[in-house]
Amino acid sequence: MQFGRTYEEFEIGAIYKHWPGKTVTEYDDHLFCLLTMNHHPLHMDANYAERTTDFGRNVVVGNYVYSLLLGMSVPDVSGKAIANLEIESLRHVAPTFHGDTIYGETTVLDKRPSKSKDDRGIVHVETRGYKQDGTLVCVFRRKVMVPTATYVKERGGEQPGRPELGEN
Repeated sequence: MQFGRTYEEFEIGAIYKHWPGKTVTEYDDHLFCLLTMNHHPLHMDANYAERTTDFGRNVVVGNYVYSLLLGMSVPDVSGKAIANLEIESLRHVAPTFHGDTIYGETTVLDKRPSKSKDDRGIVHVETRGYKQDGTLVCVFRRKVMVPTATYVKERGGEQPGRPELGEN
């Protein structure tokens, strides 16, 4: 299984469809809210959401949706990354509700060699998240520093820290 890409493997215009999707549960949303100390009742209080909001129900916290999409993109985009350099933009386009399934895809917008080191490059990508019905819910752009094939080879290959497993 491929885990990330080297600089040479990225092609401008390529689209990576991230699989599998993730169905968001109430537990997922509440745990994320509690871990990040986001106690807004729109996310935590069903009675409040039903009686006082336009949505009539809890809305999944947007940063959880963003985090899911970022995580989904790791095997295709940043699995070999040296660093995530910048989140250029982040837009929450439509609400996500408990029970919705999120799917993601990433487009390579641009790439350039590093100005300071010749064993890495900068890849500019846009990731989009959709609900099961095709509704766009989240879009973000980021720049990722990735290694060249030479960098990977010089540091021991694809998985230099993985121990050799003996046969039983």
